[in-house]
Amino acid sequence: MIGTAPARIVATPEAEAWIVRLTEQHGPLMFHQSGGCCDGSAPMCFTRGEFRVGGQDVLLGTLVSDTPVWIGAAQFEYWRHTQVIIDVVPGRGSGMSLEAPEGVRFIVRSRVFTDDEVAALNAEGEPIRGDAIAD
Repeated sequence: MIGTAPARIVATPEAEAWIVRLTEQHGPLMFHQSGGCCDGSAPMCFTRGEFRVGGQDVLLGTLVSDTPVWIGAAQFEYWRHTQVIIDVVPGRGSGMSLEAPEGVRFIVRSRVFTDDEVAALNAEGEPIRGDAIAD
């Protein structure tokens, strides 16, 4: 039996507190997870709209403060069987992410979905892509 689909993206309580703090400082935020430049596969936190998503970006979901989290389509294919967990640790990343000057950095952890969770996610259909949203 297919149950309720789990969230593809969640955050630790510590990361949620930082998202709220950064939202208060900068306004609405967004994350983009890629496998590319800067801090490699670190999630990058931007003021919403500062990073333009496109057709090759997949919406994993939203976090606290209605913060959307996008991932590159190629990266999504590697991680589609996992729940992505945004966490925060002490230290400074080398990227352009908003938390960098604060002495912390966001990181990604993950857990593998169960077979039942995968079935529930598959029943929901494919997640939204960047080209399906209005500017």
